[in-house]
Amino acid sequence: MTEPATESENFVVSANDEYAISLEEGIEDESLLEDQQVRQFKITSYGADYTVDSLVKRMRGGAFKIPSFQRNFVWSQRHASRFIESLLMGLPIPSIFLYKESDTNHHLVIDGQQRLRTLQAFYDGTFGEKKFRLVGVMDPWNGKTYEDLDPSDQLKIDDSIVHAIIFRQDTPEDALDSIYYVFERINSGGIRLSPQEIRNCIAEGPFTQMVKEINLRESWRNLFGGPPNKRAKDEELIIRFFAMLRNGADYQKPMAKFLNDSASRYNKLSQRELAGMTDVFCSASDAIWEALGPAAFRPNRPLNAAVFDAVMPVVAKALLHRPISADEIRASYAALLADKEFVRVSERATSDEEAVRTRQKLAAEKFGV
Repeated sequence: MTEPATESENFVVSANDEYAISLEEGIEDESLLEDQQVRQFKITSYGADYTVDSLVKRMRGGAFKIPSFQRNFVWSQRHASRFIESLLMGLPIPSIFLYKESDTNHHLVIDGQQRLRTLQAFYDGTFGEKKFRLVGVMDPWNGKTYEDLDPSDQLKIDDSIVHAIIFRQDTPEDALDSIYYVFERINSGGIRLSPQEIRNCIAEGPFTQMVKEINLRESWRNLFGGPPNKRAKDEELIIRFFAMLRNGADYQKPMAKFLNDSASRYNKLSQRELAGMTDVFCSASDAIWEALGPAAFRPNRPLNAAVFDAVMPVVAKALLHRPISADEIRASYAALLADKEFVRVSERATSDEEAVRTRQKLAAEKFGV
């Protein structure tokens, strides 16, 4: 293992075509057009060499975690076999890229999951639902499982070295910023990942799982419209609801960082607190669907994320203190959409602090919260 080398890196966060994609999917969210900005991080990174058998042990034990978001195993058996053949031939293989979680010492696999899953599958002896026999490789290995290999070949694979690049973020603390941008750049594969797709990778935990479960609730599916969003925009809106409900007064742009930090913080909550949050969200979505139906959060045709993050939390707050009828929701909602100032801060520069504060204030006034 080489000595750790600490270095400061600049990452430029650029505007992208995610806004256009969202509009095509019927969602209007101007936070996707936030200005470019330069972020600085202090990152410790170092190299480590692992034997293959130690990597398999870590995969089996969960010390190396493959994010649930990441694409499924896509290598064919022939492709996977040729990777194993490379090890048997003594050829070097590409490094893997890991993020070390400071609180658990687990490693999040940022790049290299296909290789790691192939190794585990070969040692476990199964490829999908069938035996993992090497195919399309040279004799004497063709058709053999790990158990069929000569002891000398087994030992050669066991002792083969895979280099890993490991990093952790030193500053800012308790933030997901650097891993968010590193993951975005390494795993985009030519298609830029949505903020929530990346967030699902780097902010795994009980809250993230709760969001996935809430996302399937009937009233929320009705409000959002259609099946679960391919880019996980519906899950992002749920996180945005909780972030504005619980920490909206502390909001600072950019929106993506605000949601990253919120998701990370909520993953540390107890199951009792998460159950309470589920009840709050479901009560609000049920009430809004009953009162507004498919027109909810749609002053124009697309679902407007800014209208959503003002109305949904304020209805949830009202329900925490008193019953609120469908007629009252309809009247308050109509009054809010008739307010020219609210329309302004829901259509332009919607992620600016002033716009968010103004939306919160006006919604609270109209709904009497």
